[in-house]
Amino acid sequence: MTQLCNYTYDEITIGQQARYKRAVREQDIQLFAAVSGDVNPLHLDAEFAATTRFGERIAHGMLTAAFISAALAMELPGPGTIFMEQSLRFRLPVKIGDEITVELEVIEKNDRRKSVALDCRAINQHGKVVVTGTALVIAPDEKLSLPRPAEPRARIGD
Repeated sequence: MTQLCNYTYDEITIGQQARYKRAVREQDIQLFAAVSGDVNPLHLDAEFAATTRFGERIAHGMLTAAFISAALAMELPGPGTIFMEQSLRFRLPVKIGDEITVELEVIEKNDRRKSVALDCRAINQHGKVVVTGTALVIAPDEKLSLPRPAEPRARIGD
């Protein structure tokens, strides 16, 4: 089992970068719809989606945003991070089967609040930027190194 480590506020430097990869699976779309209540047919109904400007089903925009959240929580700053704010610009649709790479870069630190601003970009497997934005987080004070938990198993059913 691999370790999950974080960066404390004092360890973080302007320009520091991290990456996080995640494939968009059919199950992700279904689970996100179930958890969020967003059952827009653009995401769930292939026949309906075929009549839209995209011509096929696409992932929820906020699912891609959740990948940014995961990058912050798992990579930089990592476990113990408190999410404060996120701006997002959705540039291109994310499709089922896409592999998304989230790139983070520290752009600002605030010593008084121990907050960190990060530039966030999500890029698909073709090198196309699909989401951009900025996140503001409170970085952890305590250094952590712990076993990486397994992802929860979930099942779609009646």
